[in-house]
Amino acid sequence: MTTTETNLNLRQTRINNLLRWFKKVPLIPVLLLSPLLVWGIFGPLLYPQPPDFMDLSRALQPPAWLPGGTMTNCLGTDQLGRDLLSRLMAGARTSLLVAVFGVLISGFIGVAVGMISGYFGGKTDQVIMRIVDTWMAIPGVFFMLLFVALMRQIGIQGLTPIILSISITMWVGYARMTRGEVLSIKQREYVAMATVIGCSNFRILTRHIFPGIVNTVVVIATTQIGGAIMAEAGMSFLGVGVQPPDTAWGSLISESSTYMGSAWWIPTFAGLAITVTILGANLFGDWLRDALDPVQRQRQI
Repeated sequence: MTTTETNLNLRQTRINNLLRWFKKVPLIPVLLLSPLLVWGIFGPLLYPQPPDFMDLSRALQPPAWLPGGTMTNCLGTDQLGRDLLSRLMAGARTSLLVAVFGVLISGFIGVAVGMISGYFGGKTDQVIMRIVDTWMAIPGVFFMLLFVALMRQIGIQGLTPIILSISITMWVGYARMTRGEVLSIKQREYVAMATVIGCSNFRILTRHIFPGIVNTVVVIATTQIGGAIMAEAGMSFLGVGVQPPDTAWGSLISESSTYMGSAWWIPTFAGLAITVTILGANLFGDWLRDALDPVQRQRQI
């Protein structure tokens, strides 16, 4: 075989591997989540206009395809003449920050608590589970509103109160699921052998048990993304979430409530952004659950 033929075969193999990988990518969830990721990461580079730039002469201008609309403001403007597309991009950045940090913090707390509860068992498990049950009985929306209001009263502003309130509300889901996984994994032989040879509890938890629950934690985290975005949008809609001059999808709907009859495009596009993002996160979570399930992988083979 000549060198040219070898290079052609190698190139064809690479192309086939790339196509095989592309077929495994969840196309619909990726497309639905792409506005959140692209706008959230690269938003400041893509804004058609500054999100807080006001031009009252263009207030409540309709989208470009409706009479009176222009391509300068392709999705229209709000009651203060601010470009709606730019504000949607800024809202995506807010949603992405809240989702990422809210999920990470709640996951860290919940996984740590669940591992301790499942591994040590006994009275430790009973006390932690009673705390989890009590926490789950508290209405999440009520707690988040109260917590954010309290944090702002003591001078903590910005996204920090919102992220913390979401994290403190969502950690119980991780804790319950992690506890169940740890109860099963700690009965396996390699964990027993690690105990016999004198490994510390910390080493057993981090080196032997945690790798066995990573897949479960990742799946929970992807499904919690939609919940975090919905929680932030709800708080912003009620007026205790993101405060001006910052922008959020929920606050766009709240601010336009007076103009819903005459400027339908403001709540419609903001609500569509929330719906599409949450749907994409849920679909991606479903795909990831199947992709990480060894039974499903065996069936595909």
